[in-house]
Amino acid sequence: MPQQKDIVKIAIQMPGAYPQLIQLDQKKPLSAVLKEVCDRWNLQGPDNYALQYADGIQTYITESNRLDIKNGSILRLTKAPGRCAEDLFKGIQSSDSGVRCDSLKQLASLSTDVTFAQEFINRNGHTLLVKIVEDSNESPLILTHTLMGFMELMDHGIVSWENLSIVFIKKIASFVNAKTMDASIQQVSLAILESMVQSSSSLFEHVMQEVTVERLISHLQVTNQQIQTKAMALLMALLQTAGDEDRQGLFDFLSKRNLRQYIYKNIIHSSGPVGDEMAHYLYVLQSLSLNQLEPRMRTPLDSYSQEQRDTLHSLRQAAFETESESGLSHERRRSLCAKEFKKLGFSNNSNPGQDLNRTPPGLLALDTMAYFASRYPDAFSRFVLENSSREDKHECPFARSSIQLTLILCEILHIGEPPSETGSHYHPIFFSQDRLLDELFCICIQLLNKTWKEMRATQEDFDKVMQVVREQITRTLSSKPTSLELFKNKVNALNYSEILKLRQTERLHQEETLAPPVLELKERLKPELLELIRQQRLNRLCHGTLFRKISSRRRQDKLWYCRLSPNHKMLHYGDVEEEAETPSIEALQEKIPVADIKALLTGKDCPHMKENKGKQTKEVLDLAFSIMYDVEEYSLNFIASSRTDFCLWTDGLSVLLGRDMSSECMRSELEILLSMEIKLRLLDLENVPIPDRAPAVPNPPSNFNFCYDFSQAEQ
Repeated sequence: MPQQKDIVKIAIQMPGAYPQLIQLDQKKPLSAVLKEVCDRWNLQGPDNYALQYADGIQTYITESNRLDIKNGSILRLTKAPGRCAEDLFKGIQSSDSGVRCDSLKQLASLSTDVTFAQEFINRNGHTLLVKIVEDSNESPLILTHTLMGFMELMDHGIVSWENLSIVFIKKIASFVNAKTMDASIQQVSLAILESMVQSSSSLFEHVMQEVTVERLISHLQVTNQQIQTKAMALLMALLQTAGDEDRQGLFDFLSKRNLRQYIYKNIIHSSGPVGDEMAHYLYVLQSLSLNQLEPRMRTPLDSYSQEQRDTLHSLRQAAFETESESGLSHERRRSLCAKEFKKLGFSNNSNPGQDLNRTPPGLLALDTMAYFASRYPDAFSRFVLENSSREDKHECPFARSSIQLTLILCEILHIGEPPSETGSHYHPIFFSQDRLLDELFCICIQLLNKTWKEMRATQEDFDKVMQVVREQITRTLSSKPTSLELFKNKVNALNYSEILKLRQTERLHQEETLAPPVLELKERLKPELLELIRQQRLNRLCHGTLFRKISSRRRQDKLWYCRLSPNHKMLHYGDVEEEAETPSIEALQEKIPVADIKALLTGKDCPHMKENKGKQTKEVLDLAFSIMYDVEEYSLNFIASSRTDFCLWTDGLSVLLGRDMSSECMRSELEILLSMEIKLRLLDLENVPIPDRAPAVPNPPSNFNFCYDFSQAEQ
């Protein structure tokens, strides 16, 4: 007799027949289960049938995934995947174009299932699709279904992309390069080329030879956001896969064709909002572009380089109108140079190159100073002369400040850090400028001088000033200014006194009163406030959250939703379409009893993080959590879209499991609530008489004629 844990109670449907309610023995072979089901409905040839989920993603049931079947699941008896693959294989070759179109449309839908995909590929169905594309004799609709089916089949990794012929690659590239082509065909073709580029370096070379980059740029100028997104995806795949030399060549070409201006005009300033996927690609482009500065940032000044020494001396000569040095002796010239380098703000005035030995910022600091001196000579001279002539120890050292400011900008812009697979934080201002770092430096070095004077700083206050300047830049960039002029106005408006006000406001929100009576009052208030937070967390879980599936190919187009039932006994989840409204509980087909949840795991302990060990960034690890249920054989894996969602869900699940909440959001909210409650309790009530008993409620008036009838007034 089978053990209770091996029995699953399910329903099986078939069109035109009454559903069967059976107890599925997970130890019994699937073929035997199918035979019993077919016998009850008097169906011949059980080998021609298979079971699949009736709702949600209609996956075929196989021996490898049958353990995923839960109590209460609804299955459907349908054609076996092999038989279905055979029928579609024949239908695609039909002489009737309507049959071909329907077969290919059904193929595109069924190919998402790996079992069906394997059966279709075993019949060389993928080569049939390749031939249809290579011949290109079909209508745009049939060709679209063909390409979509091909893409879904290849996504399973059963067939290598490298097996594709040059003819096929040329044909797909021709769809992308064509000036007049069905938008759906171009969209799928761009996605296919992206997958090719990411799969191998040899295919990268083929795609680079066939695809016109100029045409990709033109795709960014269309109003179709899907085309824009797929074109950006292919461009980023080419840039990320290319070697250093090829990448530099691509960047040079894109710069000549004004790629940034097209993005700035057609994407950032488009009528619609920038989608999540497009935001990721904009972030990747920004990161890769800024990382071109990394070699300069990692290279110290070479004292034997005549070019670098000349650049240093050009700074000195631009700042001070030095008379001809040719008639001076060597010692006299050396003494004059040392004096002027000291006025420029170098710490080692006899050998200023040593100040630029620190990496980062290395030679990048010299580049930014030279750019400022040549681009804004008046502002440069005013900065240096103003501070070199002061004798009250309040002079701001230009060189030292510039080196530290360049380092701060490198850290804020994340120069030298590889792009994250899930990052989407880009600066719109980046796409408005060809030399963002240099232009930001020119604005911020003048801001630094202004802040230095506002703080009446001395050399001992150098680090404090740099902290304030970092805060000014960070706060201003977080508002996402779209132009340099806007950034300049905002950052200059955020003066030292404003920073102090903001800090004081934040401090008031965070400060704690440590008097023993207040601490005792806090402890008494905590249980009530913690219960309030617990209820908020559970309500948030009942409302539900949209989660994103992130695959190894960085495709972020698959979404799923999870929510808690109102009685807090079931977790409901299921796949949803993008831009869909919040799904009802009935629309979410999968469910997990809360009583079956055994553990909550976070970060690197999660099963889906262990599977990709070494490939996940810290950012993804910080957002990952999993719940283990039944006998710790199953897990439901999550990657939150933000740290706030991560905290809300891990807290809510902890409450369901009867454990203490531990997230930083909970601690922050508890402190805010405690602070508010304490302030209310400690209001100054001096000279305010507080009665010992509640005041008596007066008798009602004899009539209510004084009541104003608003409804009459509105009429």
